[in-house]
Amino acid sequence: MRILPRTAESGSYAALAGLAPKRRPSLTPYYFILPYLVFFVLFRLGPSLAGLGIAFTNWQAVGTPRFVGFANFEAMARDPRLGDAFQNTVFFVLLTVPTLIVLSLALALFLNQPRRGRAVGRVVVFMPYVIMSTVVGVLWTWILDKDFGLLNVYLNFFGIANVPWLVSESTAMYGIILTTVWWTVGYDMVLFLAGLQDIPHELYEAARIDGARAWGVFRFVTLPLLAPTTFLVLMLTIINSFQVFDQVYVMTSGGPGTATLTLVQYIYTTSFQFQKFGYGSAVALILFGILVIVAFFQIRGYRRGLKGVE
Repeated sequence: MRILPRTAESGSYAALAGLAPKRRPSLTPYYFILPYLVFFVLFRLGPSLAGLGIAFTNWQAVGTPRFVGFANFEAMARDPRLGDAFQNTVFFVLLTVPTLIVLSLALALFLNQPRRGRAVGRVVVFMPYVIMSTVVGVLWTWILDKDFGLLNVYLNFFGIANVPWLVSESTAMYGIILTTVWWTVGYDMVLFLAGLQDIPHELYEAARIDGARAWGVFRFVTLPLLAPTTFLVLMLTIINSFQVFDQVYVMTSGGPGTATLTLVQYIYTTSFQFQKFGYGSAVALILFGILVIVAFFQIRGYRRGLKGVE
């Protein structure tokens, strides 16, 4: 057997030769995440697993849950309010998601340019996102007030009559969408900004040397290299839009009628107001399944897009 020299570097030589003893993995990192892990298990994972079991029972928060099998899921087909909540949620997602993606990307492109005041612009756009959802709801309830709302004051200046934003079934959902876009566009913009700043400037210079104009640079350089960020923003935006609740609860409580009733709002009222925890958990399980299916097809489409590029 070859004897390694006893020098300061002999430890590395021994490691290369496979003679150094294996070090046991340190538990220190796990101690740091332990507090969060405890709260996650107690208040997120635990209730989620409990809800999975409650979905197959008839339980009103008191007494012993009574197992009813798939009765809660069968009752959904005869529930018109659930149908309205599903349609409203899909409508909200279809209008909110494209608006947020396009507007946040446009703001990110604009505020990524080397111009004066861009730092202030980023702060101004992102600032609404740090406001509590209840404060946002109350603020926009005042702004969208039919008679004294600030938005109608500006519309009157242009000769447009007062719009009953939150008190009419035909316009209430648009008021919720407007509030949501104003509140969350800054978060998506920051994600797009991070993606844009990861694109090497040499690629832009090479494209301009080859004669590409602004649209060509955006189409053939920015968009392809921004695909991972776009995928992330799209998935987060869709998931958050399907779970819209706070602004609906504060601004309209699902009304007028069922015009702004969403799935999460319906789960809340069914479970905590009508004390039908089993049925509410069943609806929540359906919502979870919808999100899983949407995420699956998004990931599948994204992977196919990557293979097509390669």
